[in-house]
Amino acid sequence: MSTAPDGTVLAAGCVLWRRSPRTAGAIEICLVHRPRYDDWSHPKGKLKPGERALDGALREVREETGHQGVPGPVLPTVRYLVAGRPKQVSYWAAEALSPGDFTPGREVDRIAWLTPAAARRRITEPRDRTLVDALLKALARQ
Repeated sequence: MSTAPDGTVLAAGCVLWRRSPRTAGAIEICLVHRPRYDDWSHPKGKLKPGERALDGALREVREETGHQGVPGPVLPTVRYLVAGRPKQVSYWAAEALSPGDFTPGREVDRIAWLTPAAARRRITEPRDRTLVDALLKALARQ
């Protein structure tokens, strides 16, 4: 696990998205379900010592969703406390170009591809909902 000099736990993740296979011009966002917390969130995880944040974000996407993400714009960094310890999660937009090969596991037992509105409703932590809006703004600028 990588930490900042002040002890902040460093993590990274992506808002993984794809072009909808059902609706032309629409996008879908991938959320992961973590049985340990019984929550829905964007794929993310702690960085390994010496690991660059973007590399860790893409690794976590691959491990948790079975998808290769093509990195896009930087999204807002999220900061919060976990058991009284500060945590900082750096995020990127990442497009899933391949079908992927999700395998349920201990960390993530389900994934869901949802419209942005449905993703906002499904996300457990309100702070993660802001990332959906940031993704939509970033894609609109492209």
